[in-house]
Amino acid sequence: MPRPRRFLPGGMVFHVLNRGVNRRTLFFDASEYEAFIVDVLETLRTRPMRICSYCIMPNHWHMVLWPERDGDVTLFVHHLASLHSLRWKRRHEEVGLGPLYQGRFKAFPVQTDCHFHTVVRYVERNPLRANLVQNAAVWRWSSLGQVASPMQIPVSDWPDGLSRPIRGSEWVEWVNTPQTIAEVDSVRRCARRGCPLGDDRWAGDTAASLGLESTMRQSGRPRKQSNQTA
Repeated sequence: MPRPRRFLPGGMVFHVLNRGVNRRTLFFDASEYEAFIVDVLETLRTRPMRICSYCIMPNHWHMVLWPERDGDVTLFVHHLASLHSLRWKRRHEEVGLGPLYQGRFKAFPVQTDCHFHTVVRYVERNPLRANLVQNAAVWRWSSLGQVASPMQIPVSDWPDGLSRPIRGSEWVEWVNTPQTIAEVDSVRRCARRGCPLGDDRWAGDTAASLGLESTMRQSGRPRKQSNQTA
């Protein structure tokens, strides 16, 4: 008998990343991006999810999701990826020719404070960082730039206590300002390892509550002890 899914703390959000296998291109033109948005809208009807932010790139996509229950992120992303893969394979006559996406999607929890803003800014800054545009707000396939698109993904309010100046000029200017190396590295490290992004105490408590303790350990072989004293 499956265990009941528990409600998550009110401010628990997750950054999710899914990439094409071997970094292959997923979206070749506007029709491909629009087809994916249709898949998102259909998935939302059967797997409700609050989407705080997103960005669709040529060979991958990011979302900042705010689920209500444990397991909702997995259910939503699996449904979306399966639906998109099936329809993409049919359009490109590749049914039965292997997976579209790399293995399992990557996800990590984010503390709803300045770390949340760091992640949303990282997500919406992606096309600028990749030199696809000179202003992140011009990229139509993101929560920042979708105001210029006829097809839009519904963007949720943010958790309590967090402002959401998505369309404000100050926010756009901030997104267009380069992030520090430390900010970018922290997001990428958490995406790679699946460890919580937040202050040390919050990250430790969250890892323990979600069973993510192993993601907090240093990777690689332990260093050998030296016989010399400092």
